[in-house]
Amino acid sequence: ITKHTLCKYFNTELEVNTKILERLKERYAQFNVPLNEANQAQALIPKACTILPNTRGSASGMWFERDGKVYISLPGVPYEMKGILTDEGFPKLIQHFQTPNVIHRTIRTIGIPESKLAERIENWETDLKAKGLSLAYLPSPGFVRLRISGVDHDGSKSKIIEQKFEALLELLGDAVYGYEKEILEEVIGKLLTDQNKTISLAESCTGGTIAKLLTNISGSSAYFKGGIVSYANAIKINILNVSESDIKTHGAVSQSVVEQMANNVRGMMGTDFSISTSGIAGPTGGTETKPVGTIWMAVSSAEKTVTKKYLLPYNNRERNILVAANYALELLRKEFLI
Repeated sequence: ITKHTLCKYFNTELEVNTKILERLKERYAQFNVPLNEANQAQALIPKACTILPNTRGSASGMWFERDGKVYISLPGVPYEMKGILTDEGFPKLIQHFQTPNVIHRTIRTIGIPESKLAERIENWETDLKAKGLSLAYLPSPGFVRLRISGVDHDGSKSKIIEQKFEALLELLGDAVYGYEKEILEEVIGKLLTDQNKTISLAESCTGGTIAKLLTNISGSSAYFKGGIVSYANAIKINILNVSESDIKTHGAVSQSVVEQMANNVRGMMGTDFSISTSGIAGPTGGTETKPVGTIWMAVSSAEKTVTKKYLLPYNNRERNILVAANYALELLRKEFLI
């Protein structure tokens, strides 16, 4: 329907594009799947369009021009659509139109709510606006990205943005964990690699989420040695050698238990650091003394063990788990790696 409608609007007709057809044949041959009539129809392209190649799928993007305007038609699969825009669409748009030079600098923070950040940098932000720049608060659970933006016509704004960027870093201190597109697990991985250190995990409430975050980074086998998801108390006792009496006295969600989890897994796996977590992710399981969102975590090294308790404000299991995992990584970064 889309291609026929575009043909009608741009007063053109469909034709078989031989290059696309050959690419489709090659693509389907890789999977040993016959190219049927419906698949071949993807090679039918309006004559009036410029093809935007799709390296992630079979449906091409299409670029049309009319009355000084550009129209782009894209496949609906998000992964493919984003790929075509990133690889082909945006670069072509930049070449086609005379666009202003928009400069962005981004600072990534963890553990400070947006409202508290706004209070801390209020005077700085007022001065930023007076200089013709803008600030975007981009929050996600546990994190806030601060993006400084400005349009630079003659090169004068670049220097001002860098000055304001440096001043903001001083105001925020160790709440800053990275810049631009960096993610926390990537920063942790680089710090461990640079210091030639290794890490192991003993996870309860986070259920392997910290391990997943760390291993999302290519090359993480150089510093991440392994982990134990000790969800049941029996595993904490029998595998991690946590004191059964401490669990009975203090509960699994306690300072004593996470300290033992961290210390013992580090010794078992022979790593420089270890992280442990135990908590109540919810939405059930909370009590008056330990409500949903109660999280204990510990980070251990040969020199010391640091513990921290959080009362997360979320009544959402997935969010509590992810925030707890990231806060545990942040505890490692602050206490041991910087």
